[in-house]
Amino acid sequence: MRSDEVVAVDPIAENRGTGRRTHVWVRGVPEPLVASPSDGALVDDLVTPAEEAARMRQLRSALSSVAKALEDVPAVLQRVIREESGVDLPALMEESRRALG
Repeated sequence: MRSDEVVAVDPIAENRGTGRRTHVWVRGVPEPLVASPSDGALVDDLVTPAEEAARMRQLRSALSSVAKALEDVPAVLQRVIREESGVDLPALMEESRRALG
C-alpha cells in the first residue's frame, strides 16, 4: 500500500485487543484495515522520510526503555535523588509517558 492511498487513520478506542490500535482507511477499500501501530506512528511513517522515521522509532524505543527503568526506581531512592540533585523522577516518568502517547 502506498502512502497516497491512505485517506485516514483513526485510533481504536473500544474493543482494543492485542494488535488492534488503529483503523486505517484506504482509498477503494470499503472497510478500514486494523493496524497494530498507533495512529501517531502510522502518520509519522506516512509523511516522514524512511531514514527519519527509523530514527524516530529508535528514539521512541530508547525513551520507552528509560521510562520503564525510571518506574523501577524505589520511592526512597527517588526521594534521595530529588533531594540531592533536584531531579524529579516521577515528573520525568510522566513527561515520558506524555511524549510516548
